[in-house]
Amino acid sequence: MLALGIDPGTAICGYGFVESRGSNLIAHKYGAITTSPKAKMEDRLLKIFDGLNEMIKEFKPDVMGIEQLFFNRNVDTAIPVGQARGVIMLAAAKNNLPIIERTPLQVKQSVTGYGKADKEQVIYMVTKILNLPKPPKPDDVADALAVAICTSHIMNSFTFRNNL
Repeated sequence: MLALGIDPGTAICGYGFVESRGSNLIAHKYGAITTSPKAKMEDRLLKIFDGLNEMIKEFKPDVMGIEQLFFNRNVDTAIPVGQARGVIMLAAAKNNLPIIERTPLQVKQSVTGYGKADKEQVIYMVTKILNLPKPPKPDDVADALAVAICTSHIMNSFTFRNNL
């Protein structure tokens, strides 16, 4: 089972493909789609959509995990992230790809065992779980891989329960 994890953003949209083979999780392609803050918003969103759409067609994941929108005080950040989530979800819909949404707390709980883990703990555990040669950069990529790990756990649990 191949999960695509997404950490949505308009400047940096992290992505990671994680395959589940039994109890092993294997990272395939991971990275970030970046856009220039000087570009028009519609061009930035198109770049994110086109990039994800192309990767979905190439890798054919079974499911997409996406981090739910969470913001504390900065509504100015929440609106562009919400727009990015929209085109990300559109890419999934165009490819008949089911979506699993999780909060940052749920993702951290799944990966580290502690829902309030800091960035360094998440990066450390992602690196260890996926046996990566070095920590993924930038942080958005580690977050996307964490979402993919969480999504894999959910799908494996669902598959296990349905096979009983």
